[in-house]
Amino acid sequence: MIKPTTIVQQEKKRIAVFASGTGSNAQKIIEHFNYGNKGATVALVVSNNTATGVLKIAEKENIPSLIIERNKFYEDGYLPALKKIRIDIIVLAGFMWKVPDQLIQSYQNKIINIHPALLPKFGGKNMYGNFVHEAVLKAGEKESGITIHYVDEIYDHGKIIFQAKCTIDDNETTETLADKIHALEHEFYSSIIEKVLLTA
Repeated sequence: MIKPTTIVQQEKKRIAVFASGTGSNAQKIIEHFNYGNKGATVALVVSNNTATGVLKIAEKENIPSLIIERNKFYEDGYLPALKKIRIDIIVLAGFMWKVPDQLIQSYQNKIINIHPALLPKFGGKNMYGNFVHEAVLKAGEKESGITIHYVDEIYDHGKIIFQAKCTIDDNETTETLADKIHALEHEFYSSIIEKVLLTA
């Protein structure tokens, strides 16, 4: 007699998305993982901004959210809260604060960021959003792109996981370049996160 096979379903990895702005990348990540048979789910949205659009996205998607306060963030990294709900990986999606050392050490190679330029160029403190695009255009670059990388103790310094490029036209503006970069972010970020999770 053949015994029925017992299928053991592996628990999905649990992602926390940290965001400070409108949340367009967060929305794409949620759609990628929470709508479909993926090996992970966005289990928490974290923001340092009570008025940010990403909190409205979390509410709409029925995902718990956590609003963090600066002093406590740099005191304990909200590690007890993250551990309590069993967060496996942290994804930064337009998060403006530097990640504290204790959080980086606790989630070694499990914190991922996306930067709107081709690192190691145009990275570092205060290099975000249009500040990056302005610097790229001012430098006369012929191409820009995105860099997905692990987060370490130095701004935009962690090991590069993936890069994608776009050309810069002669009449490029910060707005048109931002549109190209956003398109790359939305195209690649979720799938690269998924690949990282497969090897985590």
